[in-house]
Amino acid sequence: MNHRNAEYRYISVSPIAGALGAEIGGVNLAESLSSEVLSEIRRAYLENLVIFFRDQDITPDQQKSFARHFGELHINDFIPKLAGHDEIQIIAKEPHQKKNAGSTWHSDVTYKRKPALGSMLYAKELPPFGGDTMFANMYLAYETLSDGMKSMLQGLRAEHSAAENFARRAEEAKKTDGPGLGGFQYSEAAEQLATHPVIRTHPESGRHALFVNSVFTKKFEGMTEAESAPILSFLFDHIARPEFSCRFRWSDGAIAFWDNRCAQHLALNDYHGHRRFMNRVTILGDEPFMDLSRNTKAA
Repeated sequence: MNHRNAEYRYISVSPIAGALGAEIGGVNLAESLSSEVLSEIRRAYLENLVIFFRDQDITPDQQKSFARHFGELHINDFIPKLAGHDEIQIIAKEPHQKKNAGSTWHSDVTYKRKPALGSMLYAKELPPFGGDTMFANMYLAYETLSDGMKSMLQGLRAEHSAAENFARRAEEAKKTDGPGLGGFQYSEAAEQLATHPVIRTHPESGRHALFVNSVFTKKFEGMTEAESAPILSFLFDHIARPEFSCRFRWSDGAIAFWDNRCAQHLALNDYHGHRRFMNRVTILGDEPFMDLSRNTKAA
């Protein structure tokens, strides 16, 4: 049985691709949600890795309130915040800017000891074309590796850091794009270093997922960057295989909510000369672990 097609009583769930992703219907996030509806949303989230809500009209407080049903909210040290709402990050690209945020496959906040459980992005202003977001299934990325590669990776941990990406990008934004790119700024949090298992066991599904990304993963613990580079390069290319992915075309009021523990994402940068403005909330999760006794695959 394919659990992604199982019946839901309170919401509709329509998969958009074979690998991951589903649109959720019958939900108005501006309203108070019953425990039954929230339970089905959580189930759809776990089964599809990323879920989408169309035509939502919510306030910042309502976005935060919905996100808090899933966990504690993260205050980002690098990305500009919505005035009066420290938990909401502004993800924006202005018409004069050439670079956007998130244009490389990645998981959010893996430079922290407890990375993000999930992220919730709300479309406030969209370009007339382009600006889609891609998502990739890290369960599939792990499961399609050879047995030899799985065996080697299971004992490895990797170092994650934001220093190179956010600290340097803050300076680059000042010189080239100015405020916007969203106004990246330096923070002492850039000096954080976290180590995580390369293969992560999802705490709720029990499935194994590949847990390295090209933005924050720098090298394997106990190895040099030069020694780590060939294997990491292979894994970063492997993650980007089209059959692991789905593509979401944004519309006014759309919301994407993805599971950073088992999915990566990439924002396409194909709308130069136009504005794209999003509000993002990030939900903190648990410290990643690897448990060889658990690997429950979806049927």
